[in-house]
Amino acid sequence: MVYLDRILPRVVRPARYTGGEWNSITKDWDAIDVKLALAYPDLYEIGMSNLGLSILYDLVNRQPKALAERVYAPWVDMDAEMRKASIPLFSLESKRPLREFDIIGFSLSYELTCTNVLNMLDLAGIPVLASQRDDSHPLIIAGGSCALNAEPMAEFIDLFVLGEGEEVLLELLEAFRRWKFDGSHGKQELLRELALIPGVYVPTLYQVDYHGDGTVSQIMPVSPEVSPSVRRRILMKLPPVVTKPVVPFVETIHDRAAIEIQRGCTRGCRFCQAGIIYRPLRERPKEEVLEAVDELLGNCGYNELSLLSLSTSDYSDIESLVSTLSARYREHYLKLSLPSLRIDSFSVRLMDCVISGKKAGLTFAPEAGSERLRRVINKSVSEEELLRTLKVAAERGWSSVKLYFMLGLPTEAPDDIESIVHLVRQICHAGRKPGGKALHLRVSASAFVPKAHTPFQWVAQSTEEELNAKVEVLRLGLKRLGVRLSWQDPRISLLEGVLARGDRRLWKVIYRAWRPTGRAEPSAQQGSTFDAWSEYFEYERWGRAFDECGLAPSFYANRQRPLDETLPWAHIDVGVDPAFLKREYQNTFSGAETEDCRLGRCAACGLERWHPACQRSSYNPSS
Repeated sequence: MVYLDRILPRVVRPARYTGGEWNSITKDWDAIDVKLALAYPDLYEIGMSNLGLSILYDLVNRQPKALAERVYAPWVDMDAEMRKASIPLFSLESKRPLREFDIIGFSLSYELTCTNVLNMLDLAGIPVLASQRDDSHPLIIAGGSCALNAEPMAEFIDLFVLGEGEEVLLELLEAFRRWKFDGSHGKQELLRELALIPGVYVPTLYQVDYHGDGTVSQIMPVSPEVSPSVRRRILMKLPPVVTKPVVPFVETIHDRAAIEIQRGCTRGCRFCQAGIIYRPLRERPKEEVLEAVDELLGNCGYNELSLLSLSTSDYSDIESLVSTLSARYREHYLKLSLPSLRIDSFSVRLMDCVISGKKAGLTFAPEAGSERLRRVINKSVSEEELLRTLKVAAERGWSSVKLYFMLGLPTEAPDDIESIVHLVRQICHAGRKPGGKALHLRVSASAFVPKAHTPFQWVAQSTEEELNAKVEVLRLGLKRLGVRLSWQDPRISLLEGVLARGDRRLWKVIYRAWRPTGRAEPSAQQGSTFDAWSEYFEYERWGRAFDECGLAPSFYANRQRPLDETLPWAHIDVGVDPAFLKREYQNTFSGAETEDCRLGRCAACGLERWHPACQRSSYNPSS
């Protein structure tokens, strides 16, 4: 166990590292067969807001012979103090060093946390390269959305869990337990056995070859018993609601109770990776939600509840659910949070049901300024509908609206940038509240980043110069309207795009950015960590790493890929047919819209052919 008394007074927010929170679980270490550390490679406040990690923590700790404890990336001050005092990275529950666990499982939900993974392993005294670890080291696994293109991190991770981890993780732990007590085989034999579990990807069991131009020529298993592709795991039914979540001592990013009311989305926005990798749509029954709310609120004491979904207003019984909850908890002053609402007056009416008193702000994401470009991305919201929604919001007493847009979308032209200014101008007029006062508008724009397993996985990302020119046009146009623009450094988006569609060779760049040439020991001040935080992001360091490794960011981010190119993630089967992605890609340029498959004709994405959870599993191509 580690002793922290001498260093905690010297760091900010020491409660990040103390553990002991309400509902946290500490088991008898010596009575447990398999010990898992669930690692989130970012700050405590962000990791504690991750519902997926909370679900896995609950599921594993329900198992009598397994335990799960938590660990988050220490902030730079704590990192420095731990290294100075030779304190290895430890779990919150038992304060045991991570190297004493059987398995360390990283959640990879954002590409720019990759250097934090390396830093956490190093701080734990564990070699960062999988090839340098032996049977005495913990098994290093990873899951999350970024695992569906695992290649940039393949040299650091022993295996990846692809897709929804609730079932496969328990299968993996049981297989590890058998191996641990058998004692007759080494880790390589274990990895071969684990690779037989559906949804488990072991990178060392696949060889990647390249053409002379740097593109992938083939991805082949190294032995005949290894499957040529790995299919992501999908649950038939949503897991039980976590009704005893760990309640943090410090305020977190999403400091509220949360229930996942549905998983998946049928809207089919072509830029949206989540809309592909979380298919098919599965809803939690209203009665199950209502039953869980009582228990959840009783166990955690929150006065705010978030109903989570990729598109909350699409939940089939959302109006009844919201009305019931509002009536049931009116005397308890429960606040309901409804993220990810679609742009229509129905969403405004929903928000009216959950907000009483002063109405502060609504958030909508038109994504593009012109109807043409919204058709391109298959987000068909007409200008008329958008203006009507904002007019209704103003009439119902809402005081401000935040709008999100993307720049650099496929087929985007200068007129599309001007269309954002035009749309905001129209909203300023339409959203004038009774009495002449206008809605307070905030506009946020980000660079479009193409992602793997989407119809846009082949398109070129806009360069830094192109994006800077576009944002300047937008900034000046909005300034004339008295509306400020918030905008992220385009180099952050560039690096995100590189890592999102990178191949296995990028491990050298990641390693070199984290540990620059000539530096013996890593530290947050000298190498890259917390790249997702603007105050610590240094693109120049990444640029030097690319140069030293003989690779170019533009090759990964700014290059248009032909449809017949072998992509680095071609051996990862998310269940959606590549032919469907290609059809959607081609629809991009014809402006053809694809119906929401829950409301219209099945789009034959591929899931309907093999997974019973898809609502269109009875799809007949001839119909």
